[in-house]
Amino acid sequence: MVRDVCPRGLHSHTFFELIFIHDGEGTQYINETAMNYKRGDLFLVAPNDNHLFKIKKPTQFFFIRFNDVFVRSPKERQRLKQLEMILSNARHEPGCVIVNEADRSYSINLLGMIIAEHQEQDLYHNELINQLINTLLILVARNINRGFPVLVNESSEKKILDILSYIQSNIYSPVKLRTVALSDHFGIAENYLGPYFKQHTNESLQQYIMKYKLRLIENRLLHTGMRVKEIADELGFTDKSHLNRIFKKYRGISPTEFKRQFFRNSFRSEKEKNG
Repeated sequence: MVRDVCPRGLHSHTFFELIFIHDGEGTQYINETAMNYKRGDLFLVAPNDNHLFKIKKPTQFFFIRFNDVFVRSPKERQRLKQLEMILSNARHEPGCVIVNEADRSYSINLLGMIIAEHQEQDLYHNELINQLINTLLILVARNINRGFPVLVNESSEKKILDILSYIQSNIYSPVKLRTVALSDHFGIAENYLGPYFKQHTNESLQQYIMKYKLRLIENRLLHTGMRVKEIADELGFTDKSHLNRIFKKYRGISPTEFKRQFFRNSFRSEKEKNG
């Protein structure tokens, strides 16, 4: 159905939801994060996330909802063993969940097929829709997992996947990310935790934590109105200067300049596209 006003006001729910933008433009608000949307975007909303759409151009939405039975089903857990971890942690990175251009094309085609099957209700349509959704979820998993170290994939040891999930879930709690806390939580000796992590990811524990924080900082800068001091407080930096220093060390420019360059380039690209 095409909408020019959000079908629901600000709301949350108890299930995971994929939202596909079949057509239209506007802004999606998830919690306190604002993201522009356009045709072909796919968003994931986790349980208890507050979200709202502000529609700029009449928009056609397609919603896929996953209840607790689906996520925890042994059959589905076997086919998509990382699904629950991915869905639980995707909320930290706002925006379209498909970031790879080739995968974006695949996802648009898959969703077109899902919509057609849903509308036509042809023979075996339920079975086909389930297979198409599973394929779509694998694409989502692949794109979210691009944030994992290069050596980590679906065949990695469960413990290293659990450690990565734990880090992402507790990224706002520095105390829980200390070696002693991780060692205690996972039953790994403190002097073995670092080598174990490096062996399975090819980067140190602290390198991974810092890289993940930097990605979150970039998202906050580009998709929210948060000030650098607020981001520093949220992610456990000593103060604004500490965050500025770390960001410049790894990115070569200050957070403010990073944001300015992004929007300057976006404006230029939009201007060139419109002639």
